[in-house]
Amino acid sequence: MPQTTDSETFSLYLKNGTSAIHEQLDKRIMQLNPFADNAHYQGFLRMQLRLHAAGEQVYQNAQLNTLIPELKQRSRLNAVLQDCVDLNIATELQQHDQQLGQQFTITDSYAGLGWLYTIEGSTLGAAMLLKHVKNSLNLSETFGASHMAAHSDGRATHWREFKAILDNLDLNDLQRKQALDAAKQAFYFVTEAVEELMGTEKKEVTG
Repeated sequence: MPQTTDSETFSLYLKNGTSAIHEQLDKRIMQLNPFADNAHYQGFLRMQLRLHAAGEQVYQNAQLNTLIPELKQRSRLNAVLQDCVDLNIATELQQHDQQLGQQFTITDSYAGLGWLYTIEGSTLGAAMLLKHVKNSLNLSETFGASHMAAHSDGRATHWREFKAILDNLDLNDLQRKQALDAAKQAFYFVTEAVEELMGTEKKEVTG
């Protein structure tokens, strides 16, 4: 398989290609004050549920599991679901969000790499978000915010190891572009969920 002539590493290529939409999304989420109260945080959790429900197909992808060690174990869908239970989000709303995510088709393994980059990258930013959750809502890695918990070997180490795996993949220019387009797609998917679930006045959605 021919390699790209671009000197950028794959992870840097993805970072540079998504930086604008990533920054815009981060600003929008914080503008909506997701940790103001339980109702706001419930909207944030439902957005996370849609993202991780959509991305779960990537974590279960057989080809990607041969390339990325312990990929299935990286999935945080079950943690998000537990957080939704902790916050008393109604079962029918959880099911609705999962169905919306599961209806989304990630076309191939190269697109899957782009989605993985977006989802795995969120673990770094979760460190700051977890502080807000603890200070504002009195939640923690063991109740209400388990999907934000750091990996046992640390966030930075885990992320560096993941990037190293990406950078060692033998991809050509077309495959890299497929991954970048999919990473952008993941950010747009989240942006739409943010606007729908967090962008208007929210009420408690307890069951």
